[in-house]
Amino acid sequence: MKGLSAKQQGILQFMRKFIDEHDYPPSIRDIQVGCDISSTSVVDYNLKALERLGHIRRDREVSRAIELLDRGGGRRARSVSVPIIGTIAAGQPIPVPAPDNIDYDNVFEATEDMTRGRENVFALKVRGTSMIDALVNDGDIVILEQTSTCDDGDMVAAWLKKENEATLKKFYREGDRIRLQPANSTMKPIFTSADNVEIQGKVLATIGRRD
Repeated sequence: MKGLSAKQQGILQFMRKFIDEHDYPPSIRDIQVGCDISSTSVVDYNLKALERLGHIRRDREVSRAIELLDRGGGRRARSVSVPIIGTIAAGQPIPVPAPDNIDYDNVFEATEDMTRGRENVFALKVRGTSMIDALVNDGDIVILEQTSTCDDGDMVAAWLKKENEATLKKFYREGDRIRLQPANSTMKPIFTSADNVEIQGKVLATIGRRD
């Protein structure tokens, strides 16, 4: 780590340890707390220095993507900042913020594998237990591709227009109606007309809760 300040060495060590433990990179706020740094702007300043010195790489074609380079110059896990736009119920529908109200200061650092190379992605924190048989638990984070279309069996964030609410369920077309199916044998599906459902996103990955 020749040429690095003590703070920059600490950031790199923290990032490597975090990735080894979690299989995804830390957020800027994780680094701030974990390295006891005064502000996120100081973290960003040092990340820019680490990029100039060849320890990390930022992909200009992917929004705020970072990859950590190992000591031999090879690639480590690329970090993609996914905005967390709110909470969604995996039980009963509750409102979530519209995608155009995204707070880009509230982000989750995901690996490129989690986003499957998609660029129009966002994340929601799950509240409820209706998708537990699909390994989505209360407090988990789901990463979704922003899309208005899906196939039968896809897990989606569905907006119910009349109710002005959103829910996380598996999607099925049944004639002129839609079945939004929970993955919990104790809960009943939601049946509604096709014109009442708007698909907001399709689930790409689920991340266990980070308490």
